[in-house]
Amino acid sequence: MAASKEKEIVITGFGGQGIILTGNILGKAAVINDNKHAIMIQSYGPEARGGACSSQVIISDEEILSPSVEEPQVLICMNQEGYDKNVESLVPKGLLVWDTDLVETSELDPSWTTYHIPSTRFAEEMGNKMMANIVMLGFLSSISELVSVESLKKAVLSSVPPRTKDNNSKAFDRGREYGEAILKSRSKQDKNRGQA
Repeated sequence: MAASKEKEIVITGFGGQGIILTGNILGKAAVINDNKHAIMIQSYGPEARGGACSSQVIISDEEILSPSVEEPQVLICMNQEGYDKNVESLVPKGLLVWDTDLVETSELDPSWTTYHIPSTRFAEEMGNKMMANIVMLGFLSSISELVSVESLKKAVLSSVPPRTKDNNSKAFDRGREYGEAILKSRSKQDKNRGQA
């Protein structure tokens, strides 16, 4: 089991969705801006674009001794194959996030915290489905505390081509706003349940 100060994250999808870039951005945000330790391992299926790929990231307050993710506490799925292959490895009380339009979930562990977002659809509405990963990072920034929001946005903007910074900034904000709306809605539901 990973030390409590260590967070193991698996991001899955297919080549062309920016899965590896997503892992890089998360690690960069942790190391450069939040002064934490981070490591990332990437894996591809037989063909890069269109094939299965994943990015495994470990973020820790202390030195990371083992680079492999054995029991992820966070699983982000941007395709069905990645979900099917990795969902059973998510630890109890883990965080599961998926793209609503690309992943169909099976029965979920009731101890997990679960969220979904139509990140690809949002990116398409903004004119470029290649930004779905950035929408997802913005969403992640609102529903988790893996890294600070400022660090994550700074890492996004320093990792994308200069001419796309404005659009990527908007994509990040779109995901974050959606996450904040979900949290607000859940908080309201919990409050109503408590009063019932």
